[in-house]
Amino acid sequence: MSHQSKPIGGVTLIKKISILLLLSFFIGSQAFAAAPTAESVQASLDSTWVMIATILVFFMHAGFAMVESGFTRAKNTLNILMKNVLTVAIGAIIYFFIGFGVMFGTDGGGFIGTDGFMLSGREDIGFFVFQSVFAATCATIISGAVAERMKLKSYMILTVAMTALIYPVVGHWVWGGGWISELGFVDFAGSTVVHLTGAVGALITVLFLGARLGKYQNGKVNVIPGHNIPIGALGVFILWFGWFGFNGGSSLAADPTLVPMVISTTLFAASGGIISSALYTLFRFKRIDPSLTLNGALGGLVGITAGTANVSLTGAIIIGLIAGVLLVEGVTLLDSILKIDDPVGAIAVHGICGIWGTLAVGLFDSQNGLLYGGGASLLGVQALGVLAVIAWTSITVGGFLFIVTRVSPIRVSQEEELSGLDFAEHGSNAYELKDTVLEPDVSSSPFGSDLVERLNSIGTPSTEEPLKQRNSI
Repeated sequence: MSHQSKPIGGVTLIKKISILLLLSFFIGSQAFAAAPTAESVQASLDSTWVMIATILVFFMHAGFAMVESGFTRAKNTLNILMKNVLTVAIGAIIYFFIGFGVMFGTDGGGFIGTDGFMLSGREDIGFFVFQSVFAATCATIISGAVAERMKLKSYMILTVAMTALIYPVVGHWVWGGGWISELGFVDFAGSTVVHLTGAVGALITVLFLGARLGKYQNGKVNVIPGHNIPIGALGVFILWFGWFGFNGGSSLAADPTLVPMVISTTLFAASGGIISSALYTLFRFKRIDPSLTLNGALGGLVGITAGTANVSLTGAIIIGLIAGVLLVEGVTLLDSILKIDDPVGAIAVHGICGIWGTLAVGLFDSQNGLLYGGGASLLGVQALGVLAVIAWTSITVGGFLFIVTRVSPIRVSQEEELSGLDFAEHGSNAYELKDTVLEPDVSSSPFGSDLVERLNSIGTPSTEEPLKQRNSI
């Protein structure tokens, strides 16, 4: 009697699993091989472009840090760098928790967003992160204007207020479906929403702080020169580079027609601002002023930001040319006449040029502008929006600082200001001149102690011979 072998149960089980795995590979291949649709490709391109623009706008903060530190004195460099770094970090997180919901949440009476806090119910995280770097940009405008005399902790508290409520409310009015947008207000990338809001906040804060020691003495305006203009120039180029993302990314799509036009108008307006500020300073002061010319580039960029998608290339050049002249006159007005001490010219760049850029849309908009036969209605709406933002920001920042100053001063002491905020607030210095230029033993140095004193006082105002006003930034 013959015996036929029976399959072992374990072997049969292994064969079944192997067949199932093989089938799953075919099924998976079919799923991953699905052809992409035109819509999915376009969505991917749009998302990629917005993320690239987000990175460019983020990199602008390096430009702000370089401009502000280069245009101020060496003894405050670390403090300025810390303000810029902390602004990005604190601003992004506060905007996530509160600001984004206030700005883009469900409209509440045309005034404020009412939901979407911590991205609750929102899936557009790419849009959020792009807007978060914008919020930090608005807040950091204040940093340069208050440089060399404001306490770091006071500045941080103000940054929280700006990114949680003050800026987001303005953003809701214009970009979040609020009352100003319903009137037809045009601000494509933020001449008013970002730049004017930050500049008004800076102006109010400077009025609370007062001028730096030695800036205005005996009726004279003393120049307090920046310690490193080449670093400031590098910062301007970084800002210009990042601005292509600032304006171009505001399209929120990789539009092959719109994006190149936006980048072109951005380039031309900045170029116009440089040329006009250089020539105007040559005409007015008999020499080209480097610091004002550098700021002229930023003035042109701020000026075009509102209408960058709505004006022609020629219109962009004209807007930039006018912005450069307004920048020079704005710095002169604030510094020499109104005695408002702004070390980097932030109020003139972002405020005066921001107003001009917003109003310029009413003139140069190729569809509805006054110069194109569209009448004065758009210009009137633009002016109303500017006034509303100035009023809101002035009242809220002023009220906030009034409360804060009742609790604690926001300005450092006279001794701390004279010694420099680097040492007073951080216990360190950005530069060690004695270690790198002189021998450790000063008394035996061939340079002598007089040179040591002069090196250590680089960038400090002279009380013996006040310098003639030279339209410092």
